Parts: sequence; C-alpha cells; structure tokens
Amino acid sequence: MLDYHDKTAHTYRSVRMTSHRIDWDNPPKPFKLYPEHFPRIALDAKVPSHRFVMLVGGISAQKSYPGVTYALRTNPSAGALYPTEAYVQIRNEEGFEDGIYHVSPFENALVRLSDLNENEGVETFLHVKKIKGFIFLFSALYYRSSWKYRTRAFRYCLLDTGHMIGTLEASCLLFKRDYRICYTLDKEDLNALFAFGNEEFFLSSVIVGKEDETSSPQTLKTVLVSTDGTGRFEADLRIEEAYRATCMLRVRQAQSAMPFFAFDRERWAQAIWKRRSIRDFAQKPLLQEQFFEAVRFATEPIPSDCDESVDLYAVVNRVSGMEQGVWKAGKYVQKGDFSKDAGYLCLEQALGEESGVTFFLVGDDAQNYQAMMQKAGIIGHRLYVSATYLGFGCSGIGAYYDDEVKAFLQCKGMILYAISIGY
Repeated sequence: MLDYHDKTAHTYRSVRMTSHRIDWDNPPKPFKLYPEHFPRIALDAKVPSHRFVMLVGGISAQKSYPGVTYALRTNPSAGALYPTEAYVQIRNEEGFEDGIYHVSPFENALVRLSDLNENEGVETFLHVKKIKGFIFLFSALYYRSSWKYRTRAFRYCLLDTGHMIGTLEASCLLFKRDYRICYTLDKEDLNALFAFGNEEFFLSSVIVGKEDETSSPQTLKTVLVSTDGTGRFEADLRIEEAYRATCMLRVRQAQSAMPFFAFDRERWAQAIWKRRSIRDFAQKPLLQEQFFEAVRFATEPIPSDCDESVDLYAVVNRVSGMEQGVWKAGKYVQKGDFSKDAGYLCLEQALGEESGVTFFLVGDDAQNYQAMMQKAGIIGHRLYVSATYLGFGCSGIGAYYDDEVKAFLQCKGMILYAISIGY
C-alpha cells in the first residue's frame, strides 16, 4: 500500500508538469437516484429517529454560481464531489419499517432496496450477531473523485468516507447513541449482494444498535438492485487494484471506549448543520483554550474494530498565549514562525499560512491503509464540527507536498491529511 501512497504523492514538479484536462462540461452525477417505483420513506426533521439519519450526509444548504448550483452537505468533500454513498439496514427502530435502504440526500428520503425478515440480514458480512437498530454501510463511487483528481482520488474517497462517519458520530453524540465502526467486512461479497460493478465498492460499516447474542441471521438470499450513480464512468485500474490490495485487514487492535465532548445540545445540532469549509482566514489569533479543546476532542477514542495510530502535528501560527512552532502531543517539536512553510507545503495555499493552526495527520501502518485513512477523515471531521461549535473556521486540505511535509516534520510514515483552523 505504501507503493500506492508514494506513487500518488505530490511534488513541486509533478503539480506543474503533469497535464490533465478536466472536462468541466461533463462532470459525474453527484447523486445516486433509484427509479421511482422503489418505495421511499420521506425523512421528517420533527421525528427524532428521522432527524438522526438526516444529519448523516444530508443536504444543509445550496450555493449558486453563474450557470451552476451546488448542494452543500453536512460532510465536506474534496472538490465538492461527494464520492461516498450510504446504505442502512434498519431493524426494530421506531419511525421505520424493517428493511435495507439507500440513503438519498437529494430526496431527503430512504429508498427501500429490500424487505427484512427476522432470519436474514447483512450481519453475516460483518461477523456479528443480530443487530437491533441501524447498520450503516459506506461505499465509494470513485469516478466522482477521479474525474478531477485521477489516481490520487482513492485517498479522497477514504478521507471523505471518514468525514461521513464523522457526521454519523456527531449525530450519535447529539442523540446519545453508542456506535462502533467495523472495517472487518466481507467487502467483495457485500459488493456482489448490492450488485455493484467495478465503479462502486464498500469501505466500512457503523453499527448503531444492540447486538442480540442469542440470534445469528442468515445471509440475504436475494441480490439487490443497483443503479447508475455517476452518469458516465472511466475506470482507473490503479485505484481498483489499490482497493483490492487493502481490503483485508492485518493485525488489528480494537477500541471500545466512546468519545466525550461536553456541549450544549442546540448549539451542537447547529454546528453539525452549519459546518462549512472556510475559504480564507482574517489572521485573527485563536484563543489557547480553543486550540486545546479542539485538539482534545480530535484525539478522543474512536470505537472501532481496527484502531490505527494517527499522529497529529500542529503548526501553531496564531494562538494567543502560545509560542509559534510545531507542536505534537503537548510539547513543541520545533519553535519558530513556520507559517510560510505551512502555506508552501499545502501546495502554496494561503489557508496553510494564514490559519491559526495548520495540522498534519501522519500514519505509518500500510497494512491497514483503508482503516487508517478513514480514521484521519474522522479526526478531520471532529476538527470541523468542534471549530464550528467553538465559533471559528476549518478547512480540510487533501493536497500537499508529501515528502517535503515529512522532511519538515522530521517524521516517518505517510502524510494522510492537512487541516487548517482559525479566524
């Protein structure tokens, strides 16, 4: 997997010498829409269980430019391309009929793909007993990203899916529901069950419910029906090979502890819904307590069956009461004004230089690449939501000079993500 990450690294030369014509007149479709004859459950924000689902990647606003309108969602996405799709099995939840659904943010609805009886379910693909509650399944339609970002798009699919999981985590905290992430999926069998071609593949699952230790459902006997999710498709064999090469988890460490973030419920709900990617910073310093609170939440436990180590480096540019420098795990690695370095390393984007803090997320486990990259996306989403809640801005940066960041931080491993926060 290190080979894929290395070969998709940006360098000063590669971003200037590599030619790639983007067909702006023919972008992929941003929504997967099933035919009208599929039954639907319209989501009603006044019903708590419906509101819980609506916050998972739901459309929160629209942004218009001459000739085009974008739907903004509760999850950020590189280039606003939104490659992640969500499906959910629901059993014994008030406000829903038992079944397997596609989550359709465009329609603000759940589209029923299959009925569900007591003796069948997707649990067998997750190697768990019967779940009473929700089983969310997250997939990627990678061409939505590769249309613009080419082979590096697999990175964005993983980070974007981590952000989608982050929206579910934020909704779970709001509605006081426990959850756990499952990366141990029979992905190829699930892909076949949902009738995916090579253009879509499952990446992870999140269980929000209780496990019935006395019951083990059988595998669904009927293959589900899929539908075109992009409108057009160009295969990238390097992405498909990277996916297959990273589906199997190696040695893994589970994490069972739940995260904690003390919040006012109404403000937290507004933060989930109003989260946006900031486009520029006014260069007003963050407060020291704001920085530490954002870091504290970002580094809280993430319950999953494969908890990979991700280190959080912070380039402190403008935080009142703190010296400038590179900060990690409560102490400075280097001291000095590195704001211009941070801006240069983020492909010379002003966001990296003018922020209060620019974070770099670093991991070193190529064995469990999918889980590690999605964890980086979850951490990124925690920074987004906590920044919004605390009253300042955040922007994820998926493009940076990989090897130069490593040299600057004097670290080994892989650079997974960059994120800037500030006023």
